[in-house]
Amino acid sequence: MSAAIQYILYFAVLVVLAIPLGRFMAHVMDGEHTFLSPVLAPVERGIYRLLRIDAKEQMGWKRYLVSVLAFSGIGLVVLIALQMLQAVLPGNPQHLPGVSWDLSFNTAASFITNTNWQSYSGETTLSYLVQFMGLTVQNFVSAGTGIAVMFALIRGFRQVKEQGLGSFWV
Repeated sequence: MSAAIQYILYFAVLVVLAIPLGRFMAHVMDGEHTFLSPVLAPVERGIYRLLRIDAKEQMGWKRYLVSVLAFSGIGLVVLIALQMLQAVLPGNPQHLPGVSWDLSFNTAASFITNTNWQSYSGETTLSYLVQFMGLTVQNFVSAGTGIAVMFALIRGFRQVKEQGLGSFWV
């Protein structure tokens, strides 16, 4: 009986939060003001200035695709390098050797694509540095990339007659 009540309460909370969360995400997607804007907008503007990103830029689908692929490609190369060089990097108290190129590529490709398929035991194969600076970062970044692509797809459907899908970098 207790499990049934927990499931019902969980489902009720999901249903109640779905509408406000959906509205919030729609405001974020459209670049509108939200309750987090006073805190996050100055940080975002600072990052855009530092990286020389034009927040008002409108990318076509080809430029958006190139940006997604370039971003993911850089992540792939960095994650492969982290794994292969882990023996000489800090954060490896077990003195684990570098990972072979094929396992490094397999792991990096799976984390870049957010499938997270693993054919190894993390604690006996990967150092702490690789796990937190490589895999954990890619868990977040790959999901964010997927959300950015989803936003572009939705914008493409909504703005059929307009040019641009927004900026991938924003």
